Amino acid sequence: MNASLRRVRAIAHKEVLHMIRDARVVYLALGLPVIMLLLFGYGISMDVDHIPIAVVDHDHTRASRLLVEKLVAGESFVVAARADSAAETEPLLRRGDVMAVVVVPEHYQRDLARREPQPAQLLVDGSDGIVASIALGDAVGALQTVGPAPPPLLARFNPAMRSAYNFVPGVIAVILAMVSSLLTGLTIAREWERGSMEQLFATPVRRSEIILGKLIPYAALGMLQTLLIVTLGSWLFDVPIRGSLLLLFGASALFLCAMLGIGLTVSVITKSQLVSVQVALLVTMLPTTLLSGFMFPISNMPWVLRVIASVLPGRYYITALRGVFLKGNGIGVLAPDLLALAAFSVFVLAVGVVKFQRRLS
Repeated sequence: MNASLRRVRAIAHKEVLHMIRDARVVYLALGLPVIMLLLFGYGISMDVDHIPIAVVDHDHTRASRLLVEKLVAGESFVVAARADSAAETEPLLRRGDVMAVVVVPEHYQRDLARREPQPAQLLVDGSDGIVASIALGDAVGALQTVGPAPPPLLARFNPAMRSAYNFVPGVIAVILAMVSSLLTGLTIAREWERGSMEQLFATPVRRSEIILGKLIPYAALGMLQTLLIVTLGSWLFDVPIRGSLLLLFGASALFLCAMLGIGLTVSVITKSQLVSVQVALLVTMLPTTLLSGFMFPISNMPWVLRVIASVLPGRYYITALRGVFLKGNGIGVLAPDLLALAAFSVFVLAVGVVKFQRRLS
């Protein structure tokens, strides 16, 4: 057992020396995640502020003025134009000068006093579906206190409905998936291309020891990576961490093992650094971005994609991150997700060991 540990340590030491000598590895591991976090965090936001609107007020009463004031009070909307009729606002909508039109009918204040339905309208430019949906949601929230209103809406775990609360956990998963698989995707392929694999085969080292020795340095680097982007994501975008940090890093370690295992397996099969990088990104970053629930709800996908998503580790990792960050969930709630991550990690590492043959082709 001691001899096996010494061999694993020797392989790991050799891999650390490769990492130290290659500045690209340090950049990919520590520089690229920060750049991606900033780009995703600041560049991709579902928060829409200062939506320009036109106001058509047919009532000209205190109640109609209060309606408009409620809309602009939260800075979601700003009055960019006023018109005498809805028809006059059509050119403004077509040119994009305004994104929505508020039409206040006659007798609006009288109908409010009588507790009758108020046919006030918010006409939204539907050519941009995302902005239209957000504008409608913001309008409902702003007008709840005006007259007889529907029951107040309360978003649990994210009262302000900030998109950063949704994006930061997803971005962390995407960054770890991409960078981890990218780094380990180069390891075995690099040995084949440089001709040093023959030297490894000439030593009394088992396949599992080679895989483990190459995995350990990148796992340690990945945990440092996790600490960096979790800290920056929480600090820069003011996303709370309501749960256990130990549980968060435990889930991250399992996800890292899965992504590192994918990268190693791809590297073993392709034996080419260029092909390995391309395949590793294809099978990790894209599924984690599109089929994990980060960008699109899994429940809205066709059943075939739902089945595929059910076996992807990104789905369970993002669920765990959101549970720890926003809900403060414990091990009792997140156990199924952690078990799924552990099972996937064991499977993909086993495939990598099996595929890694000690012979030259």
